[in-house]
Amino acid sequence: MKAYKLTIILGLFIGFANVQGQDISVLTYNIKWDNTNDTVNNWNDRKEAMVSLLKHYQPGIIGMQEVVNGQLNYLVANLPNFASVGVGREDGKEKGEYSPILYDTELLKSLENATYWLSDTPDKISVGWDAALERICTYALFEDLKTKKQFWVFNTHFDHMGVLAREKSAALIVSKIKELNTENLPVVLMGDLNLKPDENPIQFLKKELVDGQSITQKTFYGPTGTFNGFEHDRNLTDRIDYIFVQNFAVESYIHIDDRMENNKHISDHLPVFAKLIIKN
Repeated sequence: MKAYKLTIILGLFIGFANVQGQDISVLTYNIKWDNTNDTVNNWNDRKEAMVSLLKHYQPGIIGMQEVVNGQLNYLVANLPNFASVGVGREDGKEKGEYSPILYDTELLKSLENATYWLSDTPDKISVGWDAALERICTYALFEDLKTKKQFWVFNTHFDHMGVLAREKSAALIVSKIKELNTENLPVVLMGDLNLKPDENPIQFLKKELVDGQSITQKTFYGPTGTFNGFEHDRNLTDRIDYIFVQNFAVESYIHIDDRMENNKHISDHLPVFAKLIIKN
């Protein structure tokens, strides 16, 4: 199994258990879809290192993007005790990319979950506004098996082309959160938003939710950006992957260096990891 570089200060991870008491650790990761024609960064050359990374950080919940069915099956099979919720965006079943939520079944149970399309017809398979492709958001209501505390998780991947689609997608997700979260439970929204922090949809989300990086109790660690384009020597300035929260405190927030022993990145995006604390 491939190893990967750990360039993080060890002390940042002391106490990073999956879920202890009222804590939950979450990770969002665009894993780059399994393109069999990609001979340079092929999934088969990356998948073992990805599993090793996830086992090392031990998140209780993982939100992923660009996941096709074979990748999802491999990850669930190789991450002990993990299950997933979500569907493929092209047929509402297994075709096309998922935005799945993986979770540790020894720590959490899913009380309800669903996927909707980022469009004017969210209950139908559809391409929204000026988007190039179908885009989805998968959500779930989780309960901590130990504390019985509940919280919502939303995981998404905004369109890379449609300016209007990204604006409308942000508004639709906030509307859906308000519709579902009638008990004012804690909320996590995470994913690849294809937006930089100063762009309007991110500013809109910041008015409704909190950017986890902005309230981390421990000093933020990692490069500024999350998109690496599989370039190991790239100056990472493009932050497009986020973890937003509501009614959570954030103990730690990290952009993880995911390079393997060969100095290649596991994916063209860095994983983003946060340890959250449910507010009483």
